[in-house]
Amino acid sequence: MIEGFGGDHRLSPGRPATLGLECYHINARISKAAEDIGGLRAGKLWRLLCSCLEAIWCRFRYGVQTMYYVPAPGKRSAVLRDWMVMLLCRPFFPKLILHWHAAGLAPWLESEAGPFARALTRRALRRADLSIVLSEFNRADAEWFSPKAIAVVQGGRSDPCPRFDTDILPRRESKVALRRHLMARRDASAPQIVKVVYLAHGMKEKGLFDTLEGVLLANAQLGAEGFPLRFDLTVIGAFFSEAERVEFQAQVQQAQASSIVRCLGFVSDEEKSRYLAEADLFCFPTYYSAENQPGNLIEAMAFGLPCVTTKWRSIPEMLPAGYPALVDPKSPPQVAAALRLLLTEDLSRVLRQHFLLHFTQEQNLRGMAAALRSVEKS
Repeated sequence: MIEGFGGDHRLSPGRPATLGLECYHINARISKAAEDIGGLRAGKLWRLLCSCLEAIWCRFRYGVQTMYYVPAPGKRSAVLRDWMVMLLCRPFFPKLILHWHAAGLAPWLESEAGPFARALTRRALRRADLSIVLSEFNRADAEWFSPKAIAVVQGGRSDPCPRFDTDILPRRESKVALRRHLMARRDASAPQIVKVVYLAHGMKEKGLFDTLEGVLLANAQLGAEGFPLRFDLTVIGAFFSEAERVEFQAQVQQAQASSIVRCLGFVSDEEKSRYLAEADLFCFPTYYSAENQPGNLIEAMAFGLPCVTTKWRSIPEMLPAGYPALVDPKSPPQVAAALRLLLTEDLSRVLRQHFLLHFTQEQNLRGMAAALRSVEKS
């Protein structure tokens, strides 16, 4: 988003404001690695303090009137970050914009936080001049803090495969046609491999273990019924904890599934694009507590990649109406059934078109710019 608005204005002060916005970016990243997220350490507090002081400096050095901030999900250490930022920075900025990327903070405050934390968080974030949410589902989090205005702006990204129609779609359509032929005749030839990709942190809550169980169950069913098709699974993304990595590998070994499961960890953007282009299906049965509008599903749709995912948070709003491969959280049998359903469903063109209509970077930037500019007029 910052790049789309012309970058940090401090680095190019002579450049005209893009879409009518002049941005001053404070890098508030305080965790150095995935395993550091959620921990409370002196070094992280120091980095956060430095970010706050930099924001205050920009307020007076450049006359910045509006503070844009992404509130925390429902996690204690993250909420503590919000308290600190709002306490130090909010008094200096006449206007506040909150952009709700995660979902579930309000229910977490109501059910798990104590009365002191609940009251302090509400006081810190209440009455923002504008709350931007990604979906109608996400609106409830913003409303809990009584903002002056709410705008719905869906996420977006640049098109990762502009040659989709020539390089990807024909291959996808021919493979669906072949699978339909094999399923109709129960051809006894060697099984055709159907490539499934999981792209996210390796976590139970993100659905990795349910993906594995669903793939194994679907393969067992296809074999028992004599269909010459089998799924394999490619996992892209680092494990969030060593314990879950060990547990996942143990389940793969126990199921004797090492030949069909590959764990790649983090890969380059070029490698990721290649795996998504070559894949047949995408599986992401998440029930992560802060999940809202996951970017990996937007990316999968950009590649026209049929997705198995969950009826969770904002996800049903992201997909075309009546989408057939939504499953309940924590339901590997439903994952297996959805994978089998998508063997013969030709959804690539539909999902690609849905991405182009709703989730491109250009649409996101226009929506964000209109929402941000509205604060200046209020």
